Amino acid sequence: MEKYNLTAVHEFILMGITSRPELQAPLFGLFLIIYLVTVLGNLGMIILTKVDHSLQTPMYFFLRHLAITDLGYSTVVGPKMLVNFVVDQNTISYYLCATQLAFFLVFIACELFLLAAMAYDRSVAICNPLLYTVIMSQRVCHILVIVPYLYSTFVSLLVTIKIFTLRFCGYSVISHFYCDSLPLLPLLRSNTHEIEVIILILAAFNLLSSLLIILVSYLLILITILRMKSAEGRRKAFSTCGSHLTVVIVFYGTLIFMYVQPKSSHYFDTDKLASIFYTVIIPMLKPLIYSLRNKDVKHAIQSTWKKICTVFS
Repeated sequence: MEKYNLTAVHEFILMGITSRPELQAPLFGLFLIIYLVTVLGNLGMIILTKVDHSLQTPMYFFLRHLAITDLGYSTVVGPKMLVNFVVDQNTISYYLCATQLAFFLVFIACELFLLAAMAYDRSVAICNPLLYTVIMSQRVCHILVIVPYLYSTFVSLLVTIKIFTLRFCGYSVISHFYCDSLPLLPLLRSNTHEIEVIILILAAFNLLSSLLIILVSYLLILITILRMKSAEGRRKAFSTCGSHLTVVIVFYGTLIFMYVQPKSSHYFDTDKLASIFYTVIIPMLKPLIYSLRNKDVKHAIQSTWKKICTVFS
């Protein structure tokens, strides 16, 4: 490695998902379809929750911003990943790599606290239905969205600047399909202990603090549901939380596996599979989960489709 140390790094080579030539074309087709479904689903959710009057509630306000973050980090990762399947050597410039890492961290960190805000919203709706409109005012909803955006931007800039102000070795092959913090660390020439500690602390804080809010919210929801005498009331309460709880379990489970583990436990092939799951698969599934399990969204889709058909007929 010594012969690389004096070479300045101007670009990185992304290894991609697989090096097997026979899998490039099928995987390109598969992930292209997944990405298009992700874009259409999340963009549709953003537009639907914005224009439909029946969806102008705090729950769908948070859902709209959740769709924005899903669309954000899937777009940061997806197109560059697709390019890797059709070029011989997928390179990314030094500054574009830093930009990709920065935006990815913004959206992924913001999503954690948006999911926590949605859990809090559901707990207020079920535990304090009479005070719901007072507690979840428009001002409170905006604060619960703006604060995660500002905080995630701070976290993103801290990690990105810390990594890219250190010196890289001339060896610039990233064993991943996008620029993420963990795959970049082995390429650093400097001592990486400090940045490793920073990443571990921030990842643990983001995951555990947002997860604690979610767990407390659902504990309060569970206590309220168990006190309900009406079976119909219990069923409605469970159905209200079902979609969000499904997303939380899948999303947090994958991220905890990915980030909150010792460095010695990281195997990049395994990490690639986890990354594919939460950067490609989950953003595609979320609009489907929230639309297929939600009567209001299904009704809004049908109503909007009828209006579109009326306009063009």
